[in-house]
Amino acid sequence: MALNRTTVIAAAVSLADQTGLTGLTMRSLAENVGVEAMSLYNHVRNKQDLLDGMVDFVFEEIELPREPGDWRLGLRRRTVTVREALRRHPWAIGLLESRATPGLATLRHHDAMLGYLRGAGFSVPAAGHAYALLDSYVYGFALQEANLPAVTPDSTAAQAILATAPAGEFPYLAEFAVECVLQPDYDFAAEFEVGLDLLLGAIATLLDGRNTP
Repeated sequence: MALNRTTVIAAAVSLADQTGLTGLTMRSLAENVGVEAMSLYNHVRNKQDLLDGMVDFVFEEIELPREPGDWRLGLRRRTVTVREALRRHPWAIGLLESRATPGLATLRHHDAMLGYLRGAGFSVPAAGHAYALLDSYVYGFALQEANLPAVTPDSTAAQAILATAPAGEFPYLAEFAVECVLQPDYDFAAEFEVGLDLLLGAIATLLDGRNTP
């Protein structure tokens, strides 16, 4: 592998996908690409610079909305692709907005999103509110989704839900478990689309001025 900043960052992303950030060290990355650890510093300044580049890598994968037509469809598609990127790179959950020295792809993404919202007719404050709401939702959902135990009708987790408390003590929890969670076609992932539709409806109130601070 010919090493340069791009290939080093791509290798770091691949390693983090396999091991999480806890398994990503400069030494483990160097071993993964077949060089001494010191050779990496020809391409990244330090671990923080590497993480900046990895965050940029993820932002490059996220599809930005194009010129406003139906702004809801544009925001929906972009939010869905954020979730898809976080499912590919779960180590990035909580990291995308953490960089004190964000890269160009990160800044380009944020600027384009705000520009899209402004082009759709949102005021400057409303564009900021809408953007923050969408990202808070998708990051929170991705974190919850990544940490939920697998639940199927015949799983031990499902049995544990029903055995948590004496019969009748939590009737609505039991009702929800039996009628929803333990059904063969239940998929928690489907909740994402439901929540996103509700959120886009709420964001529309920022556009028409009914809820603009």
